[in-house]
Amino acid sequence: MKNTFYYFCLLLLVLSTDAYAQFKITGRVKDIETAEPVPFANVYFKGTSIGINTNFDGYFTINTPKLYDTLMVSYIGYVSKEAIVDKTKKEQTINFQLKPENTKLEEVKFVARENPSWAIMRNVMKNKNKNDKRRLDQYEYDSYTKVEFDIDNVSAKLAKRRAVKKILTAIDSIGKLTGDDGKPLIPIFMSETMSKYHYRRNPKKTKEHVLKSKITGVGIEDGSIVSQLIGASFQEYNFYTNWMKIAQKDFVSPLADGWRLHYRYFLMDSVQLGKHFCYKIDVIPKSKRDLAFEGTIWIDKATYALKQIDVRVDKKANINFLEKIKIQQTLAPTDKDAWLPTKTRVLIDIAELTSNTAGLIAKFYVSNKNFDTQTKHPLRFYNDQIQVAEDFKLYDDDFWIKNRHDSLTTAEKNTYSMINNIKELPVVKNWVELISILGTGYKSVGAVDIGNYLFAYALNNYEGHRFRLGFRTNGKFSRKIGFNGYLAYGAWDKEFKYGVGMDYIISRKPWTTFSVSHTHDILQAAIPVDDDRLPNLYLASIRFFNITNTNLYLQRDTKITLQSEVLKGLNLKVRLRNHTFETLPDLPQHFAYYTAPDRTDSPVNTEFVNTELMAELRWARRERFIQASNRRISLGTNYPVVTFRYRLGIPSFIAGFIDSDFSYHKFTLDIDQKFRFGTFGNGSYQISGGYIPSQLPYLLLFRHLGNQTIFFNNYGFNLMNYLEFTSDTYASFRYEHTFEGLIFNRIPLFRRLKWRSFAEVNMLVGTLRSENSAIIPSVAPDGTPIQGAASLGDMPYVEVAYGIENIFKFLRVHFLHRITYLDRPGVRNFGVKLSAKFSL
Repeated sequence: MKNTFYYFCLLLLVLSTDAYAQFKITGRVKDIETAEPVPFANVYFKGTSIGINTNFDGYFTINTPKLYDTLMVSYIGYVSKEAIVDKTKKEQTINFQLKPENTKLEEVKFVARENPSWAIMRNVMKNKNKNDKRRLDQYEYDSYTKVEFDIDNVSAKLAKRRAVKKILTAIDSIGKLTGDDGKPLIPIFMSETMSKYHYRRNPKKTKEHVLKSKITGVGIEDGSIVSQLIGASFQEYNFYTNWMKIAQKDFVSPLADGWRLHYRYFLMDSVQLGKHFCYKIDVIPKSKRDLAFEGTIWIDKATYALKQIDVRVDKKANINFLEKIKIQQTLAPTDKDAWLPTKTRVLIDIAELTSNTAGLIAKFYVSNKNFDTQTKHPLRFYNDQIQVAEDFKLYDDDFWIKNRHDSLTTAEKNTYSMINNIKELPVVKNWVELISILGTGYKSVGAVDIGNYLFAYALNNYEGHRFRLGFRTNGKFSRKIGFNGYLAYGAWDKEFKYGVGMDYIISRKPWTTFSVSHTHDILQAAIPVDDDRLPNLYLASIRFFNITNTNLYLQRDTKITLQSEVLKGLNLKVRLRNHTFETLPDLPQHFAYYTAPDRTDSPVNTEFVNTELMAELRWARRERFIQASNRRISLGTNYPVVTFRYRLGIPSFIAGFIDSDFSYHKFTLDIDQKFRFGTFGNGSYQISGGYIPSQLPYLLLFRHLGNQTIFFNNYGFNLMNYLEFTSDTYASFRYEHTFEGLIFNRIPLFRRLKWRSFAEVNMLVGTLRSENSAIIPSVAPDGTPIQGAASLGDMPYVEVAYGIENIFKFLRVHFLHRITYLDRPGVRNFGVKLSAKFSL
C-alpha cells in the first residue's frame, strides 16, 4: 500500500510537469532577396492569437505552455509564410525567409464616420514640435555605424565568366556567402565606425568626431576620405521633417505637415512595444509614382510620438537604377520629452543595368546610445563639422569586441577576409584601376597620376590632331606639396604647348594654400576660360572641330595665388596674374584696338600684355567639406553662395619687372543657390553682375558667352552667337526648375518611360560706354572685320527653354526660344540642344 501511494504521487508529479511544461521557439525572419532582417513582423501560431513581433534585428522568441501545428509569419509588403512545428521538442529554431509581394494595399472606404487613423494623425501633428529632436537646445550621443556593399543578383551566366569565377573561388576559400535566394553575394566594402555626434540648436551646428574606423574595400587604399563619409552625419533620418533627402531625391515624410495630401492611413492594431503602448498604422502613398513611402508607423499613445517606423520605396516610383529603398528606425524619449533615434537600418537595392550584369545592395546600420541633453559646448567647438581623430586607424580586435554596440554575425566576420582576398586578385585590381581612371581622369603610377584623359586628344581645324600628356603628384608624394603639368602638340601647326604648376598646403586649420602656375597654349577669345566654374568636360569639348571661328590667340599666362578660410564659411583668395594676347600666324586678325584711346588715328595694336591683381571673397554658409591627403572637396550647402571679385589692372611703371599695357578696375558679383520645392521639384538660380569704370579693349571687358554647338552650356547663352555682345556693365539672371515627375507622372507613356520635365529662363542686361566702343576699330590692320564690340540696347536679352530629361536615364533635350534681338544677322530664334545629367 505504501508503494502504491508512492507511485501514485510520482505519477501526479509527472503529469503536473507535463501540464505546465514550457516550450521555446526561437528564430529569425529575413528578406529572401536581400538577406536583411525583417523587424516588427508578426509571428504567431496559425488559428490563434498567440504570438509576438520580431525585434529590430528580425529575431523572435516564443515561450508557450502548448504547441500548435503551424507557426506563421506575416508582415505588410511580404507574402505570408508558415512552417510546421515539431511537437516533440521542448526547444527548436524556425527561421523564415519572406518574399516581397507586388500587390499594394487596397483603399479602405469608411462610411458614415471618419477614418479612425485621422484623429491619431492630427494629434501627431499637434505634438510634432514637442517630440521632434530639433527642439532640443543641444544633445550628443555615442554612435556606432556599420556599412556594407555587396554585389547581388549574380546570375548563373554571369558566374561562369572568368573574372567572376575567380572572385567566387576566392570567396569560397573562406566560406559561402549567398542571399537567401541561393544566389552568390560578392562583398566589396565593409566598415565600422565609432564616433561622438553633437548637435546645437541656436545657432544650428552639428559635429561628428570620428574616433575609430575599420574599413576594407575593393579599391580603397586610404581610408581618410571614406571615414568622413560613413559616420552618423550621413545617416540622419528625421521623419518629423516634411521632406527627407535620400540619394539626392526628396521624399515626403508620412509625418509631413500636409500628410493627407500624400498618404492614405489605416489603423491596424494597438500593440505593446517595451514600455510603450502604441497605435500601429499602415501608410501608402496616394500616387505610386510619387516619391513617398509605404509601410508601417507605430505611434506612442501617451505622447503621440513616433516610436517605430518601417517604410520602403519600390521601383514603381520615378527613380532611376533602384529596386527599392527600405528604412527602419526605433526611437526613445529623452529627459526633455523629445525623441532620439536609437537604431536605424537603411537598405538601398540598386538594380542590374542589363540581364548580363549584377546589382548592388548597400546596407547601413546605425546604433546610438548614452544620450546627453545637458552638456553645452562653445561655438568654436563646432568649427569642424567632421573631425577625424589622428589615431582613427589604430586599434586591435579587442577594441571592437568591447565597443561595438552589436556583435557581428558569422557572415559579417567572414566578409572582412573575403574582401581582402578579392581585392588582391589581379583581375579585380585591373577593374578597380579602370573605374578609377574613368572617375578621376587619371591613372596612378606610384606617387604620380597621369592624365587628365579628357584632354588627351582633340581634333580641330587649326591644330589638326592635338595630343596632350599630363601629370600630377598625389598624397604618396607629399601631403603638403603637389606638382602638375602637361605637354601638348598639334600635328598641323607643329607647335608645342605646355603648362606647369605647384600647390602647397600652408595650413589645414584653417585651410590655407599657395599655388603658382604657368601655361603657354592657344585659347579662344570667344570663350572666357578663366571662369573657375567651367567644368573639365566643357573645356575639353571646346577644342574640337571648328575652333578658328572663336578667334584663336596664343596666351602666356602666369598666376600666383594665395587663398585661406579666414572665417568659417568665408574664403579669401588673392591672385597676381600676368597674361598675353598674341596673334597666331596664318589666321585673320579678329582683334585690334587704338593705342591712344582719345585718338582714332593713333596706331592700332593687335596684341597686348596685361597684369592684374585679383581679390576674391566667397561666402558659403554651412558649406561642408571633406579633406583628402592633399586636397579639400566641397559637399555643397543649401544656402546661397556669394562670390565678390575685384580686379586691379597694374600698369608697367608700377609692376616694374612685369610688362603691362592697361590700368583698370573691375568688379563682379555672383550669387547661386540650389533649393527644393518638395513635390513641385527642384530649382536653382544664378545671379551675376559686373562693372568696369575703366576704358579697355573688348577682350578685357565682359564677353558674354555664346554657344554655337549642339551641346547645352549651363554657364552661357545658348542661342547667342560667339562674341555677339560685350558689356562694361551687366547683370544676368538664370533660373532652372526641374519638375521631377510632377507633370509626366500623370501621362501614361511618359510615366512608363520615367521621363521628367524641366524649364529654364536666361536673361541679360548690359551697356557698353561709348569710350569703350570707340577704342575698337571697325577693321583690323589686315582688313578683317572686328567682332566683339556690339553692345546690348535698352531691351534685355532673353531666351527660354523647356525640355525632357531622364531619356535613357541620362540624356536631356533642350528646346530653346530666343525672345529678343531677333533682327540681328545670323541669329537663331529656335534651337534644340543636348546635354547629359545622371541622377536617380
